[in-house]
Amino acid sequence: MTRSQSFTVWLKSHVKDRNAIGDLARDVASDPNWPSRKQLEGQREYLEDLGAVPQAVETLERAWELYRAQTD
Repeated sequence: MTRSQSFTVWLKSHVKDRNAIGDLARDVASDPNWPSRKQLEGQREYLEDLGAVPQAVETLERAWELYRAQTD
């Protein structure tokens, strides 16, 4: 996997996963307002502004860690 693949593209590739990251991926895939060009901070803020539960924000952060580990 290359660094050129964006986080959002990487995340959407997990829509079939049956875990919290898959749940987040499905939500992101169906959200036309998802701030795909923003980094973790902007995406975290977006979820918080929507009133997301803390577990969703934690899942976003865990997904970013996996993305970075796989693309670095």
